[in-house]
Amino acid sequence: MTDARLTLDLDALAANYALLKTQAGDAELAPAVKADGYGLGAGLVARRLWDEGARGFYVARLSEGVALRKALGEREARIHVLDGATPGSGPTLVQAGLIPVLNSLPQVEAWNSQAGRGVLEAAIHVDTGMNRLGLRHEEAAVLTASMDRLKHLNVSLVVSHLACAGEPEHPLNTRQLTRFRDASALFPNARKSLANSAGVFLGGDYHFDQCRPGIALYGGGPRDETDTRLKAVATLEAPILQVRVVPRGESIGYGAAFTASETTRVAVLACGYADGVLRGSSPAGHVWFDGARRRLLGRVSMDLIAIDVTDCDAARPGALVELIGPNLPVDEAAAAADTTAYELLVRLAGRARRVVLGEA
Repeated sequence: MTDARLTLDLDALAANYALLKTQAGDAELAPAVKADGYGLGAGLVARRLWDEGARGFYVARLSEGVALRKALGEREARIHVLDGATPGSGPTLVQAGLIPVLNSLPQVEAWNSQAGRGVLEAAIHVDTGMNRLGLRHEEAAVLTASMDRLKHLNVSLVVSHLACAGEPEHPLNTRQLTRFRDASALFPNARKSLANSAGVFLGGDYHFDQCRPGIALYGGGPRDETDTRLKAVATLEAPILQVRVVPRGESIGYGAAFTASETTRVAVLACGYADGVLRGSSPAGHVWFDGARRRLLGRVSMDLIAIDVTDCDAARPGALVELIGPNLPVDEAAAAADTTAYELLVRLAGRARRVVLGEA
């Protein structure tokens, strides 16, 4: 086999969920499984987290919510769609039993109209400083001052999103916390949700009724750096195709980006950016092989990567090399490519052969 191998450890996922649950105290954990479970398979992830006690989930797109509802089968999960009630989405949201997170006054009006003479459940997103989606405080105040706009809505939850939770000392955290308290008070009968993965670790003031962890479930540190309390859920490995000796002064790969300063033993891996290894991983990136880190040599190409295996007798065709996993945490691999664990995980491509551990 020359395919890269992506191993998904659902027991590690469950362990990360348990750690976050301990951190969150009495708050509910409602995992984010958007972007196909951060690239790892939303249905697979959600079914295991359901077994661990999760009853609510978050997706971004309507299509993700429909697919997740199907994947969960008879499980009566509460699935929130972060895009909200976008134009034309109303009938599908109702049919699939999805809860829109309403982001604007027009969305509130559209969902209220969709309810007809009945009542539909909704969450309200208030913007507290991210300035992406969500009602500003003055809009939320106008909304609650004119209850006809909410006549057919059961607003069960108020949410907002932290912009800088990965930096605990950032002043925006406390400003957003104050703004969220003020805005959510306009909906006294609704539950409250503010914390993402990093927000869970900010402490009890940020937990409210529900936390929405994402990256930490999948092994990424809440501060964009490795957190040894979290376990690696995804392990990407690739086999060595060939071992060769590159003489001093000769270059490797496209653009002659690396030139050997001395005679170098090189292993060529059956993996590249078509498998989700970011092109920007070189020259700072490493892999793990035979008990040590080995540096990348030259550019990451579509299907191949070269690594330094000088003085490594174990390097031979067919031997597996770890590119992401327990020995090379996803945050470190991401940092080498000047990105985050979020982007690295969602870019893991379908070409890698998947192996699932811990599936019921």
